Amino acid sequence: MGGVERSIWIVHYDASSCNGCDIEVLACLTPVYDAERFGCIVTGDPKQADLLLVTGGVNNRNVEVLKSIYGQMPEPRAVVAIGACAYSGGVFSECYNVCGGVATAIPVDVYVPGCAAKPESILDGVLRAAAILKERRVALRSAPRNAKKGSTEEGARR
Repeated sequence: MGGVERSIWIVHYDASSCNGCDIEVLACLTPVYDAERFGCIVTGDPKQADLLLVTGGVNNRNVEVLKSIYGQMPEPRAVVAIGACAYSGGVFSECYNVCGGVATAIPVDVYVPGCAAKPESILDGVLRAAAILKERRVALRSAPRNAKKGSTEEGARR
């Protein structure tokens, strides 16, 4: 596990889990695992977050909330699905109201296996997502900006 070049702002959403994975996410913040040494900062505001951690399966009541949180996050962004429930619905997958894993609602970049996932695995998933974020930042910087210029110039001509 290596460090990151800049802080990773994380927002966590519990999409109807049993709270086993949530407890392990909180364990990552304790001095034993110390996620802050990797530059992880937990925020409650998706508009400031780079990374969305999701625990639990998606159901009919929270699918729109999850999409809303994801939609509020600025680009580049990444999603880490933690645990068996976030992957496929887990032990709750046959329930009448469970739609499945997180990928049924939003795109997922990294899956962390387990029921409940271990803090070491969660930190590994976060660092993998940090590498994905770094690649996306580089791609955004090198993307041509002509599309934005064209729309501005055309607006100025009118």
